[in-house]
Amino acid sequence: MSLVQVCVLSSFSLALCKVLVLLLRRPHGIDLDGPNRGNWLTGNVASLFEGGVDYCVHIAEKYGGAARLHGPLGEIVYVSDPRALYHMVVKDQHIFEEPGLFIMSNKLVFGEGLISTVGEQHRRQRKLLNPVFSTSNMRRLLSILHPISDRLASTLVSKLPADGSHKEIDVLPWLSRCALDGVCQGILGYPSDTLSAAENDPYPEALRRIGPLIGKLMKVRPIAMIIMQYCSSYWARKVLDLVTVPWFPTQFMADVFLEKKAAMQAKEMPDPVDTAYRESDSMTSMMDIMLKANIVSSNTERLTDDELLGQMNVMVFAGLDTTTSALARSIYLLAQHSGAQARLRSEIRDVTKILEEDGHVSSAELPYDVLMSLPFLDGVVKETLRLYPSLPLMGRVTSKATTLPLQFPARSRSGGYTSNVAIPEGAFAIISILAANRHQEMWGADANEWRPERWLSSTLAAPSQTQEVSCSMDREDAASASRSAPVLGVKDSVRFPGVYSNMMTFLGGSRSCIGFKFAEMELKQAIATLVMRLHFSLPTERNAHGHCEGDSMEATRISYSCREATRWGWCNATSTAKCATGEEG
Repeated sequence: MSLVQVCVLSSFSLALCKVLVLLLRRPHGIDLDGPNRGNWLTGNVASLFEGGVDYCVHIAEKYGGAARLHGPLGEIVYVSDPRALYHMVVKDQHIFEEPGLFIMSNKLVFGEGLISTVGEQHRRQRKLLNPVFSTSNMRRLLSILHPISDRLASTLVSKLPADGSHKEIDVLPWLSRCALDGVCQGILGYPSDTLSAAENDPYPEALRRIGPLIGKLMKVRPIAMIIMQYCSSYWARKVLDLVTVPWFPTQFMADVFLEKKAAMQAKEMPDPVDTAYRESDSMTSMMDIMLKANIVSSNTERLTDDELLGQMNVMVFAGLDTTTSALARSIYLLAQHSGAQARLRSEIRDVTKILEEDGHVSSAELPYDVLMSLPFLDGVVKETLRLYPSLPLMGRVTSKATTLPLQFPARSRSGGYTSNVAIPEGAFAIISILAANRHQEMWGADANEWRPERWLSSTLAAPSQTQEVSCSMDREDAASASRSAPVLGVKDSVRFPGVYSNMMTFLGGSRSCIGFKFAEMELKQAIATLVMRLHFSLPTERNAHGHCEGDSMEATRISYSCREATRWGWCNATSTAKCATGEEG
């Protein structure tokens, strides 16, 4: 028996012992009501992934903002209450920590990135990266996304009949290519050009395999932490390579990183206090901006090469399938709601016409400030991200016993209601981003409906009035409209602690998504370009389940296997859309 086989058997034996200990110590007695336990060993937590959107929301609506579920390691708290979430992700985030399995498996795949570091190391990384995602940098990077979204629209138009009639096109692969080009060019400065290339080069193709790899790695997460704790990094890599595959994108990323770093160091560097240099137009990607920010940082705050490479791995992974999912869902919803699509097209055309008359912009290149301030486009993006967050659930583990306060009383075991939940040390908690974003007490009785106009003030509700405001580039008018807009997701001065428009889509606190501004900008640019040049409607053919490709929203299934989820789960409703050049208003 080889040494590697001995290590594998020893690791599995040690993992089995650890699991048995955890089973004997699994927490019980959380005073919350919840659905039936289900399987005696695995519990009912798997129903969250099998029941989809409706089931995840139903639990919160039936039992309240905190409910009790069962998993293989004990009772689980399922949380969507705003006050409880504030304590979990902001005030008491040191108590509600990300699971060690999650952190360590991320470190194996991505390296020393934000999603695989904790404590002082994580704080130091956030401090350096926060300015990287500033508005001024986003404004500069938008010019990179303009040609990509325009190329996407041109590609789809080229597939339509010359007589102007419609044709059904599977748009999902093209939306995925657009997101991939945006990530490669905007984050890495690497021109993948998958929208133009007949065949993908090795790096983009490797990125497409990330989802299946992550799904495969989840199966070995229980032993990953044990292997990393008791084996050297060399043997940990050897053992885990037997059950997964080396992440090729990481290897390629290292080459790109070292090449850019060497090129930057070869240049004569100005005085570090020259902030104009840090904001120069020579920075054409996130990697450029981050490298230059790191160079001018103090020695104590500067990140190592491994940490910088880890950030790039995380940014690419976080920005690829999530952007594809959000963009595909937005297109589907606009196809489903033809009135909203026509209204959005009218808003974009009107503002583009004004800018073209002034000679300021071409039809495909809305300036950053204009793009981000279009009210109905903003409502479409926010409403889609609210109802369909790309990451619907997040896990936490309590580092010590605590009491979780609730804004809205939840049902207890006895059938009564409680406003405080005692949670033992080591208990697992699930942050339900999906249920929080659909909380009817906070968002209204129509919280489960897609209504972009909810983000507009009452004075801007009528289409004609919205278009009028959209056309106006007057700063005072824009500021007045912003002040009169309703504050959603807030009730009795209590709000969700999310960093984005009071919703939990990008989480909150120090573990929130640091790149949400880039994601929002990329979504808006792609949607605005597509809607200007194309009209989308629902397909007519039925899939293998007997549904039109847009009718299976009730059967959506949450999956961590991104490829499977894109085809049959979150994005199932968007795998096909009917495109036709449209002239309607």
